[in-house]
Order: sequence, then structure tokens, then C-alpha cells
Amino acid sequence: MWYNVGMNDFNFYSPTLFAFGKDKELETGALVRRFGGSRVLVHFGGGSAVRSGLLDRVTRSLEAAGLFAVKLGGVKPNPRSSKVEEGVALCAAEKIDFILAVGGGSVIDSSKAIAIGAANGGHWREYYVGKDRTPPPIPAALPVGVVLTIAAAGSEGSGNSVITLEPENLKRATSNDVLRPRFSVLNPALTFSLPPYQTACGLTDMFAHVCERYFTQTRDVVVTDELCEAVMRTVVAESAKVLADPNDYQARANVMWAGMLAHNNTCGVGRAQDWASHGIEHELSALYDCAHGAGLAVVMPAWMDYVCETDLVRFVRFATHVWGISPQENDLVTARAGIAAFRSWLKGIGMPLTFAELGAREEDIPLLVKTLGLNGNKLGSFRPLDDADVEAIYRRCLG
Repeated sequence: MWYNVGMNDFNFYSPTLFAFGKDKELETGALVRRFGGSRVLVHFGGGSAVRSGLLDRVTRSLEAAGLFAVKLGGVKPNPRSSKVEEGVALCAAEKIDFILAVGGGSVIDSSKAIAIGAANGGHWREYYVGKDRTPPPIPAALPVGVVLTIAAAGSEGSGNSVITLEPENLKRATSNDVLRPRFSVLNPALTFSLPPYQTACGLTDMFAHVCERYFTQTRDVVVTDELCEAVMRTVVAESAKVLADPNDYQARANVMWAGMLAHNNTCGVGRAQDWASHGIEHELSALYDCAHGAGLAVVMPAWMDYVCETDLVRFVRFATHVWGISPQENDLVTARAGIAAFRSWLKGIGMPLTFAELGAREEDIPLLVKTLGLNGNKLGSFRPLDDADVEAIYRRCLG
């Protein structure tokens, strides 16, 4: 039977309960118990969760619900496999049946990796590597809950996880619905204390998550096109408010929900997705340990410059529908005006735009291409990229 080339068939499963609002972290214990937890690993990052009193509030909530809890802190940005191994061993020793992530995307991603290992006899690493960068299906994982402190990665609503594998220093991802959190506590007030740079990195990350879905060769996906554009416009509009007043609850709330919508795949169903920019950036944050959002701010406009003539109509729509640019003398000029507006926004929120600003080095480009590990395969779907394309994009990042 003949079909139009339009919206793809899809299955969409998004079971996460979102407890959104002020003081919602006080409900954490009841939520863990509701979703079957009795022995909980509380996983967190640095000292901010401790200094703010959040960890104490969460711990008291768990105790009030009659739950056993053991803590494992120390998750770093670009979370490391060594911490995952530590968590898997701790889960086995303490007979843990539920993982609670208290933090941002790095903590949540590390928690998901631990959940895989704890449910599969210590095996988790192979689900991030796979053949030709395609990991095998994950058979099982312990349930994960989240108390979110950073609006950025969207891991609180997604089945995705990214881990830096040691000692090779390779940043690799996996995705499976079994990793979607059972619940996520989203209190916008918990993000008030974020430094401006960290806030801006989060804004960039969520905008990029939408772009990876928006730039597609799939046609007649009107609903998700409109959703993507609405989320991108919201991120841009609210960015000025949260950076001007970090304690603006309503702006923080809009940003927090936008970050979730950007990555739980509501905006991506039924359409081919790209993800080349993320793959290219992962090599930067693996090698230089830069913030993921900052790396995306350098890579994504360079990728746009390189691929825009693949589908000028799509880039014209990006310029006109997201940035409000009037049509110029031709489509290419309009498209490039949209990319320029994107760059201008990134610069305005304090993001780097070049290798030099990021701390990356031109002489490392061959290494970045090599560790990406395409091995003759192509990256992305909007315009599939080979090694030469990737190198050309890195060189555009030089500025």
C-alpha cells in the first residue's frame, strides 16, 4: 500500500508523574512509597543540595514515610562511570530497590545508569556503547524518582541518559522507556540560587533539545512543528526574565516546564530527529569537561551554518516563526538571518560562540573527529554527516 511521506508511525509512552510547585519536595517520601520503593539510594551532586537544606528536607520526608535510605553524593557535571560503579555496588550491598536523584541532569543520568546496573547483575556499561553507537535494548532497571534542582537537561521526563566512560573518556548515551522516572518533583524555587552562567547553559540545552527534533526531513508534522516553535519562543522570552531576576518564580516555572517538554519527546513524536549537534558536542565536553550547554552554544550555530542549504524552507520557517524575522530578498538571506538571531541570543545570555571562548583547541579537531567514532557511518538525519563533514563543522566553531 502507498503512503504519503508525512508523519511517521510511533509509540509514545510517558508515564512520569510530575509534582510541580512550591514545597513539593516535602512529598518525596510519599511518592517513593507510592511507586513501590522501600530501600532508597539518594543520589546527589556537590554541596549545594546540602547547603540549601534540600537534602535534609528530602531525607526527613523519606524517614516520615518509613523508608530506609542511604546517600551517595559526588556526581560531577558530565557524570563519570566510576561514580556509577560505586552506586551499583552500594545498591547490591544495601539491597536497594529505588533510586532517588536529587539534582540536575548529571545526577539523574548517573542515577539511571546505576538503576540499569543494579537490575542487571552489575552490567550497565554495554548499554551505553553498543555496536556502531547503537546500544542494545535495556532489559530492566530499578525505578527512578527525581527531585529537580536545575532546569536544563530534561532528564526528569525522558528515557535518556549520558555517561562519560572511563578510562577512555568517551561520552556515550542510551535511551529506553524503562529509564523514564516514575515521578519528578519540580519546584521552581529550587532553581533560584543557580548562577547566571549555569542558568544560561540550561536554557541553551533545552533550546537545543527542541532543535534536534525541529530540524527534520519529515513533512506534514504540523502539530509538533507548532509545539517546537512555541517551546523555543518561550525559552527565549523567559530567558531575559530569569537572568534579570533569578527569583522570578513564574519565569522559573515556565523555564522548568519548557525544559521538560523539550526532551520528554512530546515535541518529537512522528518525525525523524537529528542529534548530530549533540554527538559533536559530546566530544567537546568529554575532552575539555566544559558545560554541555556551553558546548552546544558553540556547535549548534556552526552546524546550522553548514547544513542550512539542505532545506532552506525549514530554516526560513525557523527564522520567521521563532525569531520573528521578516522575509528577506531571498530564502538563503532569511535563513542566515535566523541563524544570526540565534547566535545573538546565545551571546546575550552569556554563552560562548567559539572554540577560543570555550577553551577548545584547533589542534584537537582530528582527535575530536576520531573519538566520535563514526567508523564509516553517518551522524544525524537532517543531513547525514561523515567524518569530513564533522571536521568542517568543528572548524566553523573556530569563529
